[in-house]
Parts: sequence; structure tokens; C-alpha cells
Amino acid sequence: MPATELPTEEPADWEEPAERLIQALQQNAFELYAQRIIALDRPRSAPMAEVLVRMREEEERLLPPGAFLPVFERLGMMPDLDRWVMRRALAQLARGSRVPSLSLNISAQTLSDPEFLSEMAAQLARHRMRPASVVLEITVDDIVGRPASVEQFTAAARRLGTQLTIDGFGGSEIAAASLQALRPNYVKVDRSIVRGVAASPAARGRLEAAVRIGRKTGIGVICECVETREVLASVRSAGAGFAQGYGIHVPEPIARALAR
Repeated sequence: MPATELPTEEPADWEEPAERLIQALQQNAFELYAQRIIALDRPRSAPMAEVLVRMREEEERLLPPGAFLPVFERLGMMPDLDRWVMRRALAQLARGSRVPSLSLNISAQTLSDPEFLSEMAAQLARHRMRPASVVLEITVDDIVGRPASVEQFTAAARRLGTQLTIDGFGGSEIAAASLQALRPNYVKVDRSIVRGVAASPAARGRLEAAVRIGRKTGIGVICECVETREVLASVRSAGAGFAQGYGIHVPEPIARALAR
């Protein structure tokens, strides 16, 4: 998820946060947004869009993810939210879309949820959708910190037939053996690299190294947090295949983002 989506403050006036979140899930008090990811060799082509979530407060204002996700995480409720997002995102995609695939962020807690992929399979069958129309996004930090959970989850995802993205690539060390074992379809270059690529030779070198790995392995390289023309020109000249960010597409309600 783009860093600009994550303010740090949590709601301070929730007296019973668990009850508040349970109620929000039951009342569908969330809104899905999406941000398209473009192919740099075909700028008008968006092979996928990342699904983002907002929460409606009683005043009808929308809270950004950083205002409520930490509460979900602290209470161990991220699998509940991830399932809510998955069900509604697939239903929206099934209605028709100019974007063929949706990317869903998978939380660390959901990696250990044995029911998540089973429910996803049921939803895909219900909507008669191809599993490859779903791209599951996990982080390098989880690969390093939760290797067993990641291995089990990604193996089950491959059997189901979904695609896989690794986020944070290049920012932390990940063994080549892990990359080969996980067999992702895409890697997202760490946002700190992308943001510095126009001005920093070191960042440029790290991006070019990621591109070389992508070409060698057949993995698509996505640069997120592309917010200026200079950064866009730099990631394109470095050979990245895909770009995402406010300089590409400002997140908007999912129905509008996917509209033909």
C-alpha cells in the first residue's frame, strides 16, 4: 500500500474499539478505493489496480487506512477486514472492468488464516472468475519474519491459481532461494528507492539491480510511489516494467477506477 495512504494517528475517541470495528464490519461501514498500475511500455494499459480501503465515520467522513488499520492489527482482527475487502472487491470486478486484475494487500495476520484462501476460492467460483484475476500482495518483512506462514500461504495460493506480488523489494535483503521458491509474478521496488531514484545514484543503482533480477527471472518490476514526472522518467529509463503512484493515478472509488 502506498505510504501516502498511511497517516499515523488513530481515532482517539473509540471507547470500545473491538465493538466499534465489529459493528463497522457488520454494517459494511467501509468504502473500497483503487489505484491503477500502468505498463510503462503501454501507458494507457493498466493490467491491475491495487485495492485500498477507507472507513466511514458517523459523520460520513472517510478515515484513511492509517487511522484504523493499527486498531485492527492490535486487536488481531485483520483477517476479518481482509475477507471483507476480498469479497467486495471480487464482486466489483465481476461486474465488469477495464482493469483485468485486482491486487489485494494480505496482512501478516491473514497469512496464518487457514480459511482466507478457501473463502476466496468459493467467491471466485461464485462469480465465475479466473483465479489469475487476483494478485495477492505480501511484504518482504513478512517473508523474512514469518517464513513458515508465507511458505504455506503462497503454496496454497499457487494451487488456487492466483498471482503474487512481493512488496518492499530491494529495501531489505531477501535470499535468492526465497525468491525462487515463492515464484512471484511481480515485485514492487521499495518506495524509498523509487522516491530517490531521480536524484540519487545509489537509488538508481538499486533500481537497476532489481530490474536485472526481474529480467533474469521473468518477474515483473513495479515502481510504486511515482509522484513526479522526473521519477516517472527515471524508472522508465531504468527499465522498470510498471509504475504506480499519485503521478500515475490518484486513488478513487473502485467502481470509478475500474470503469470501462
